[in-house]
Amino acid sequence: MIPTTKAMKRDCQYFTLPNGLRVVALHRPGAVAGHCGVIVNAGSRDEDDSHFGLAHFVEHTIFKGTSHRRAWHILNRMETVGGELNAYTTKEETVVYTTFPSGNLSRAVDLIADLVCSSIFPSRELNKEREVVADEIDTYLDIPSEGIYDDFDELIFAGSELAHSILGTRQSLVRLDSAACRCWLDRYYTPSRMVLFYSGSDSYSHLLQVAGKAFAPLRSASESHSRIRPTTLPLFEQEINKGTHQAHTLMGARTVSIMAEERFALSLLTNIVGGPGMNSLLNVALREKRGLVYTIDASTSLMTDCGLFTIYFGCDPDDTKKCVRLVNETMHRLASSPLTSRRLDAAKRQYLGQITVGSTNSEQEALSIARATLHSGRALTRNEVEDAIRSVTAEQLRAIAEQLQLSRLTII
Repeated sequence: MIPTTKAMKRDCQYFTLPNGLRVVALHRPGAVAGHCGVIVNAGSRDEDDSHFGLAHFVEHTIFKGTSHRRAWHILNRMETVGGELNAYTTKEETVVYTTFPSGNLSRAVDLIADLVCSSIFPSRELNKEREVVADEIDTYLDIPSEGIYDDFDELIFAGSELAHSILGTRQSLVRLDSAACRCWLDRYYTPSRMVLFYSGSDSYSHLLQVAGKAFAPLRSASESHSRIRPTTLPLFEQEINKGTHQAHTLMGARTVSIMAEERFALSLLTNIVGGPGMNSLLNVALREKRGLVYTIDASTSLMTDCGLFTIYFGCDPDDTKKCVRLVNETMHRLASSPLTSRRLDAAKRQYLGQITVGSTNSEQEALSIARATLHSGRALTRNEVEDAIRSVTAEQLRAIAEQLQLSRLTII
């Protein structure tokens, strides 16, 4: 039996402001720090062909000035009290948030609202930031173990909006001006496409009071936007010669969406195959037993209408075929023979333990709650997550493994 842990309890509260902006809040009495921000249902897959990288560029330049504050005042607003501003962009979301010492919620909400409601994207600041992002693109391209994920996306999502890099290109950056940034903000940073999230010690009533006033100017969009599910393409095996001293390989397959019931079986399977534990199947088979790789891991990226399962490893070029064979053999065994009840229970115990340890990271917990609320309307409680993992059967694991027919890209 897998013991139930009281630590898996989590209760969020949900509200809607008068303008339609959804709010999710997690009250943590006695917390010494809080997290507050917005998650926006807009990412790189929502860009048109002439503005690749726009979602990420807006994320960078939203801090460069509003109708009320200059860039310097924005940066110092939270730092003067010991807090920090953060942001990131994915294929489907943009997140802007701040972490701060308790007692500064009003300051945090006021700043976040100012950024999403009143950013002006000054041309002079955009010119400086364009170089920063260009350097980020160059740095990313210089690291094959990271760049290979973009190369793989271009193949497995070819012909769809998911195929291009979140960062864009040096060529597309030139077209990202103040007008394009402001248009993006007006179209997507709207109540119907956003969630305000908070985790900390302040009361719900205080949060709603300050948020209602600060976000009152938020405008609704006049047009809607829908996404097209990418077509499933044939399997592929490709090699790209970039003259690297080590071979980098990414094997992957299209899989289920963030909404699918099978996501729990997929998450458990991913942890078994190549999770952070040293006892993951691929780490044991390729590194511990044979010393073929320095690192190997499996991961998933689940979106609203599809997902991607990937396995990455770096090895000596001469060992690539052997490593690929071992990966395929491992996946074949999982797809053809259900785990014994003993192995399944052990895998669940390990994964639930990792979730419990991860729940101590209040920042990541707040971000997870925000994403779940954005796409599903609410976040599962920890008890619900635990029950879902416990309910995964050996046959469900086998079936999801069978569905993962792996394509391969190797960069040497």
